[in-house]
Amino acid sequence: MGQIKKVSFFAEDIEMPAFFAEAVVLKWFAQIASVFHVKLGELSFIFCTDEYILEINNQYLSHDYYTDVITFDYTEKEVLSGDIFISLDTVLSNSEEYHTDFEEEFHRVLCHSLLHLIGFKDKTDADSAVMRENEEKCLELFKNLSSGLPKNGRILN
Repeated sequence: MGQIKKVSFFAEDIEMPAFFAEAVVLKWFAQIASVFHVKLGELSFIFCTDEYILEINNQYLSHDYYTDVITFDYTEKEVLSGDIFISLDTVLSNSEEYHTDFEEEFHRVLCHSLLHLIGFKDKTDADSAVMRENEEKCLELFKNLSSGLPKNGRILN
């Protein structure tokens, strides 16, 4: 379990965050998949601006508002697949609003999208509480994984 088929990261009209370390994130995703007994299939993470995500929200969901993340779920059985759009603008404003570090909020949104693909919801207070608990579990995995890494986030094999 937890084997990665293909995970891709793209930046659309925006720069990737300087702290983003793809190799670390891929190992983290594999750990999350293992904990939740799923496999990672084809996942595309598209980091974008508020304007870009608003366009996606309008075009595909008929929603006329900004959001931090939109997940198009193509998961089949226990193999997670999907296209995930993440507005780095909104992630930054959320980190300011909730007095959290941008990097932590960024990783929270990444794992939040995976948790949705796994099947967790957040529409009710009870569901949101379970989602938040699982986000914290995932963030703890990330902290444990990245705690021994050099500042550049490179993994030495």
